[in-house]
Amino acid sequence: MHIKNHKEILKNLEGKKILVIGDLMIDHYIWGDVSRISPEAPVPVVNVEREEHRLGGAANVVFNISCLGGIPYVIGLSGDDSNASVLENEFKKNSISNLYIAKDKCRPTTIKTRLIANNQQVARIDFEKIDEIQKQTESEIISHFDNIITEMDAVLIEDYNKGLLTDSLVRHIIKRCNEFDKIVTVDPKYKNFFSYQNCTVFKPNYLELKKNMNVIIESEEEFYETSFKLLEEINSEYLIVTRGSKGLSIFTKGNDVVNIPTFAKQVFDVSGAGDTVISTLTLCLAAGVPIKDAAIIANRAAGKVCGIVGIAPVYPHDIIDSFKEEE
Repeated sequence: MHIKNHKEILKNLEGKKILVIGDLMIDHYIWGDVSRISPEAPVPVVNVEREEHRLGGAANVVFNISCLGGIPYVIGLSGDDSNASVLENEFKKNSISNLYIAKDKCRPTTIKTRLIANNQQVARIDFEKIDEIQKQTESEIISHFDNIITEMDAVLIEDYNKGLLTDSLVRHIIKRCNEFDKIVTVDPKYKNFFSYQNCTVFKPNYLELKKNMNVIIESEEEFYETSFKLLEEINSEYLIVTRGSKGLSIFTKGNDVVNIPTFAKQVFDVSGAGDTVISTLTLCLAAGVPIKDAAIIANRAAGKVCGIVGIAPVYPHDIIDSFKEEE
């Protein structure tokens, strides 16, 4: 699927203000080599060669928006610990403001450590607390949101079920976005799945669709039927379901569906592909791009990410290259 004016569209993404509110994380990568098995247990011994920290979760969405030329604003939560400083430094390094990040002394900054040997993930270690935030913290988040919502071109909610996005907070955000006629896109998880009513775009993946609708899908007809039921229940303007190797599908009221194929040439790692889709899609919609073209561009961006090991951003030239490959 080609778009003749894709270069112009990507140029128009520059300067769009996108507010991302969601679960911030650090992705910590330890890269090494395996040449033997431990004598202590039947596990590989990894000789560490290097390590790095990257922005993960909603922070990766923020980074993607920045790399595509948008101006991201971030509302989120960290602990009051050393990893909070790592998160702040990663934002500063990429010229992203951390002004609206609340700190909670009762929980750690979420960090996921991935041990990678010979380009394969050997183990992952998570430090996190996923209890819902306290009312005092929620009030602080709402205050930040209400203070800057009018300045934004769009709002993106990135939910990883780490406790930030409570039912009451979600409903407040969407209500305010509707009051100010702001685009609001949602990348949900399992908890509070049905709280995101009346948003502009609701983007679950295929597994989240099946689990939350409590169905077994055995055909395209059942997939369409289930998706339209969800669209009606959520009452979003658009429902987009990402389907891995099958690409993504856009559902709109009136029983209209558009299928966009995957553009991934090689798949090394799907980590962050959903983040890439929602960030690119939101920027495009903020720039006035029609939903189908926005989804094509977003899926091309995700295709590029799948060819890289680990969480990685996408730049406009990557998307342009994707279009060139089809010419």
